Amino acid sequence: MNHLVATGLSSFAVSLVLTPILRDVFRSLRVVDQPDRKRKIHVHPIPRVGGIAIAVSYFLVFYLVRQTDGAGLDDQRLSIIFRILPAGLLVFATGLVDDLFGLKPWQKFIGQFAAAGLAYWGGVHMSVMGGHVLPEIWSFPLTLIWLVLCTNAFNLVDGLDGLASGVGLFATLTIFTAAMLTSNEPLAFATLALAGSLLGFLCFNFNPATVFLGDCGSLLIGFLLGCFGVIWAQKAVTLLGIAAPFMALSVPLLDVSLCIVRRWLGNQPIFSADRGHIHHRLLDRGLTPKQAVFILYGLSSLAAIFSLAQSFTSNAYLSVLIGIAFLILVWTVVQKLRYSEFILAGKLLRIGELQRSVSGSLTLSAFEKSIARATTPEEYWGTLLDTIHAFGFSGARMRIGVNAYEHWPEEIHGPKFWLVRIPLNERGDYVELARQTGSQSLPMVVAPFLDLVAGALGAKANEQELETASTQAPTAVHVNS
Repeated sequence: MNHLVATGLSSFAVSLVLTPILRDVFRSLRVVDQPDRKRKIHVHPIPRVGGIAIAVSYFLVFYLVRQTDGAGLDDQRLSIIFRILPAGLLVFATGLVDDLFGLKPWQKFIGQFAAAGLAYWGGVHMSVMGGHVLPEIWSFPLTLIWLVLCTNAFNLVDGLDGLASGVGLFATLTIFTAAMLTSNEPLAFATLALAGSLLGFLCFNFNPATVFLGDCGSLLIGFLLGCFGVIWAQKAVTLLGIAAPFMALSVPLLDVSLCIVRRWLGNQPIFSADRGHIHHRLLDRGLTPKQAVFILYGLSSLAAIFSLAQSFTSNAYLSVLIGIAFLILVWTVVQKLRYSEFILAGKLLRIGELQRSVSGSLTLSAFEKSIARATTPEEYWGTLLDTIHAFGFSGARMRIGVNAYEHWPEEIHGPKFWLVRIPLNERGDYVELARQTGSQSLPMVVAPFLDLVAGALGAKANEQELETASTQAPTAVHVNS
């Protein structure tokens, strides 16, 4: 126990002393993060490679403590550190190069996957699931995906002063508590040292921050916690028990998951930057940066409680109830954030909306086929008139050459209706449609319908032989006016 406490205190002391020194050095070298008043809301340029202090204090402290009392601190207690040291240094170096010179996403992924491979080679395996040993064909890719996911989750959540380092501290202390309760000394040594490093750094990173983690810090924290989560999960004897590490890291994992799904739903590049992270949503609701951070600290505390309860619950029914309660908490948080992408997706998944969307797509397909079969302007008009009501349009006008058609009820006037005029060619042929403002008839396929009218009818209009267009006046044909 004395060696454990000494390790934690030493990492805290080294981080506390080293952080301001490195901050001032890199400030003088102008290695700073410039504010943009959009995503980066800090006022002044702030040094961004504070993760160096965490890496040095974390890895150096084991050497210092061991040199001080090598006989008492045997290699068995430091086994986890020896296993993850090469991988940790590689992922730290990847982040540092990105901070100093800039890397493309695929370049960072190469470094992260290489580090995950080193960790796997060092013995960090997702090899046991619910008491069952996984074959290597599953263990290897699952381990790599988990480690890279955790690594990037903390990188993405690093958007407010003290957020990533504070959330990382909560997760580290959660895993440390679990290690102590299970008498897992190697895991306890590995996590308490990281907690000390994070706490020392947080003294200068909390709002208002004077130094930032940078990618070298956020990637390292996420990677180490991912490794610790795998080692913790190896002791789980039930399928639900392995959910505990996921719960402990749920705040950053939820953020990265929401980012991926949101950008996929919005047809945006997965690696693009935006203001859709959880902390941005809290700021958009009127909270100050410090209030947003405290709320996320609170969620991290709740996640820690659920995580420990799930890990040490032997009753299967109680374990299921804990899992359900946790999912309800996650669902409530996502609902409170009110992401437009999920609201729209939820509407589409409702039976009525899904049926209307399918019906609209089928109607659109039928209209396209009917226009393709039509050969005269009268047939074009008949097909158009048979279809417009399905898409919420109340009136229509069409002119092709000397032929003019109109279905325009008297109630179509004023601001209650909006009009769209679709030119079909350079000769002046057109289709004009009227739709009532606020109509809910198939809004998701209105634009594709208008595109189809412009393309299909435009092509048909150009095929017509309009030899008398310059000598004959248009003839109006009124249908149900």
